[in-house]
Amino acid sequence: MMRTKPNIIITGTPGVGKTSHSDILASSSELEHLSISHLVKERGWHEGWDPDKQSWIVDEDKLLDAVQDDLKEGGNIIDWHACDLFPKKYIDLVIVLRAKPSTLYDRLKERNYPEAKLQENLDAEIMEVLLAEAQEAYDNEIVVELHSNELEDVRSNIARIQSWLKDWKQNNAPGNDQPRE
Repeated sequence: MMRTKPNIIITGTPGVGKTSHSDILASSSELEHLSISHLVKERGWHEGWDPDKQSWIVDEDKLLDAVQDDLKEGGNIIDWHACDLFPKKYIDLVIVLRAKPSTLYDRLKERNYPEAKLQENLDAEIMEVLLAEAQEAYDNEIVVELHSNELEDVRSNIARIQSWLKDWKQNNAPGNDQPRE
C-alpha cells in the first residue's frame, strides 16, 4: 500500500520542545500528532508506574500493536523521547531536537523534575544518546538534528520541516514511480 502522507518522528530528551514542535506542525499540516507519552497513560499501554523514574513503564508490544495501522496509513507526527522501536519501513523523517544543557536544565527545573531525573536527562543530552539511537535505527539521510533553544529556532525548524513535507508530497504523488509501503 502506497502512503500518501509521511510519518515523522520528533524525538529528543524531555524538555527540548518535542510537543511544541509537534503541535505547531500538526496545526499547519494534514498530519496527526501522536503524543506517545499521553497515549500510553490514557490508553493503558503500560505495565504500571515506576516511582524511581517517575514515569510509566511502556508496554512496547501494546504500543506498536495500537499504532501499527496508523503508521501503515501514514500522516503521523510521532512525539516521544524514544524512536528506535518504530519500524523503519514506516518512518520517513526523524527529527532529533537538541538543546543546550543550560537551557534544558532551566526547562526541566521549571517542570519540577527531581534532581536524579533531571541529571539523567542532562547526561543523555550531553552524551547525544537519542541522536545516536536515531542514527543506529534509521538511515542517516532521514535523521536530522535540529536545535531548539530559542523561539526563533522553533520557527526555523517548523519552516524546514514544512519544506521537507512539501518535497515529500511532490516526490510521492500518485503516478510517481517511487512506491512506499
